[in-house]
Amino acid sequence: MDDPSADALRLPKQVVADPCGEALRTGLLASRRMLWSGGSIAAPAAQLTPELTRALRSARSAGRVTRGLEQAAKALAGEDKGLRLVDQRAASKGAAARGERVSRLLLLSNDGAERFYRHVESLVRTNGPRVLALQLDVSADDLGRAVLGGDASVRLLLVSHRESVANTLLSLSPQWTAGDVES
Repeated sequence: MDDPSADALRLPKQVVADPCGEALRTGLLASRRMLWSGGSIAAPAAQLTPELTRALRSARSAGRVTRGLEQAAKALAGEDKGLRLVDQRAASKGAAARGERVSRLLLLSNDGAERFYRHVESLVRTNGPRVLALQLDVSADDLGRAVLGGDASVRLLLVSHRESVANTLLSLSPQWTAGDVES
């Protein structure tokens, strides 16, 4: 596996500073599984808990959730373009390079087609260490109902903004702080 994030999982500073931060990082790394059978990137697997559902609903109400693969790809491409411009300006001024921490989350249902997961893998590879994919043990219908309500079905949610990403990650910590790391 040539997973670029395997040993370089740099979580947001808010997560690292939290008392559960190291247990969360360990749990995320220990629970990784391949995105698809022929893939080369492994993503942490997690349960859709009430804590995670609350964090996702909060991020959504703050306008920090993008629904669907195509919309997420567009959002990440736009952000990448902006980040490259910022990096060029900083380099021309002799400023230090920005850090490569997780700043975006892709939350995935577990019932997508192989083609879907290949596209997700491409997004993760293209967007480097700033994007972390999480495979949730939930169907698209159940994920949609839990986060969006009604009869919504969603295979992928992109969580953006540093605070929402940190809160979403921290909502996962109970899965591993109790020693319940599943592979």
